[in-house]
Amino acid sequence: MKNIKDYEAMAKLDLPETERRWVSDRADMLIDNFNQLAGIDTTGVEPLITVLDVKNVLREDVSIKMMPREELLVNAPEQHDGYFKVPSVASS
Repeated sequence: MKNIKDYEAMAKLDLPETERRWVSDRADMLIDNFNQLAGIDTTGVEPLITVLDVKNVLREDVSIKMMPREELLVNAPEQHDGYFKVPSVASS
């Protein structure tokens, strides 16, 4: 990798020469592998989103009867206009 020193500067690293060579060799290997992958003809190949044969597993959207507001608020320590009243939170 020709510009390993540029990446080293961006990451604010000061690697010894032996580590710089090691990182450079690994990066070159990765680039070579990605170049090999880029050369593969994938025409007509459908993208794979998951290896699992799972379809939509969401539950049905069914409405259910909710408790009346008054019943929910009956044990509220404080309430205001049909809502729970809570202490305010100061922003910093």
